[in-house]
Amino acid sequence: MPTILERYQMLTRYPGGRFIFAKLVGFSAPFFSKIKPIFVTLKPAYCETQIKDRRAVRNHLGTINAGALCSMAEMTGGLALDTIVPKSMRWIPRTMTVQYVAKATGTITAVSEFNPSIVSEGDVVIPIVVSNARSETVFTADITFYVSKKRVRQ
Repeated sequence: MPTILERYQMLTRYPGGRFIFAKLVGFSAPFFSKIKPIFVTLKPAYCETQIKDRRAVRNHLGTINAGALCSMAEMTGGLALDTIVPKSMRWIPRTMTVQYVAKATGTITAVSEFNPSIVSEGDVVIPIVVSNARSETVFTADITFYVSKKRVRQ
């Protein structure tokens, strides 16, 4: 079975491939489909995504909801991590530390980039920075993912 990175590389060769990839991610992890992610770039130890400011992701103040920002961060960091975790390993988020730096409005972009050498079995902290269209940081997250060997199915 192809890895998530191989699927991304295969699909993005075609028109509408990023949209189809986003639908596949949403099918695998249904909650992520609610934020309607746009995948900008996915490569080893790097993921860049966007979401558009729309009513469904806003809070009562008219800014992008904290839950949507956290979901975007988890998805972006998790996919960046997934690109370098061996097929024999799996990961799951354990903790998330976030900072709301400024009001999130308009199209926002999340980037997760890290040195692949930090990944090993056990806890791995992956950083995510979310910016607005003016490249101003509006949100940051450090997500601790637990990386472990996959169980052998018998």
